Amino acid sequence: MNEGVKKIIYWISTILMCGIFTFSAQMYLRNPDMVAGFFEMLDYPTNLVYPLAIAKILGIIAVLSNVSNVLKEWAYAGFFFDAVLATLAHYVAGHAISMSAAAIVLVVISRVFWDRTSAKVA
Repeated sequence: MNEGVKKIIYWISTILMCGIFTFSAQMYLRNPDMVAGFFEMLDYPTNLVYPLAIAKILGIIAVLSNVSNVLKEWAYAGFFFDAVLATLAHYVAGHAISMSAAAIVLVVISRVFWDRTSAKVA
């Protein structure tokens, strides 16, 4: 696979991944009571709603800005764990898991192709 194709796969997966997490963060900020109700139903602490929204926004900035490889690695790790835990939570609640499962796949693809392209900061 040539470098151009790898970069295209990287950017498409990264933009879609960031879109999912942007949607999630805006939902947390616009409908915190609804999200808090979902958290309560799963016995999660409701005081995590705003910090999770902020963490998702900061993670998106870290991935797209490409300022620091360490911050970008932490953002990918956070996105992966968030998506896995969201998938499990939605599954337990009987909700559709398609969006959170897609997020897992996109995080993995974006991360793998970040490694395979020259997108890393020196």
